[in-house]
Amino acid sequence: MPSPVQFRLRILHDDLIAIGPGKVALLEAVAETGSISAAARQFGMSYRRAWLLIDEMNKALVEPVVATATGGAHGGGARLTDTGRKVITHYRAVESTARIAAADDLAALTRLLARRPTSPDAPD
Repeated sequence: MPSPVQFRLRILHDDLIAIGPGKVALLEAVAETGSISAAARQFGMSYRRAWLLIDEMNKALVEPVVATATGGAHGGGARLTDTGRKVITHYRAVESTARIAAADDLAALTRLLARRPTSPDAPD
């Protein structure tokens, strides 16, 4: 069963979410697949949506997070830049540190949540 508490770190730049959980997961998928298209498919999103999210990060940061190669006989590709790898590393480190540091308070807040009524069809 998934944890009832989700801690979501977002870093804003002006009105944009420059770095957040979805964008970091997208970067991880690009690193894994070597392709923006394949990464987008993993999340059920269009290439255009994935590209716009990456473009937002590229514009918000001092250096791009993804470098692309144009297609050819073997197609194009995408790879993370050093900045892209640093974004993932630092984001995941902050996320882990925050989760540990806030565990007691998150548990206390979770205990304050109202219980959802169970469906009559739900198994016991």
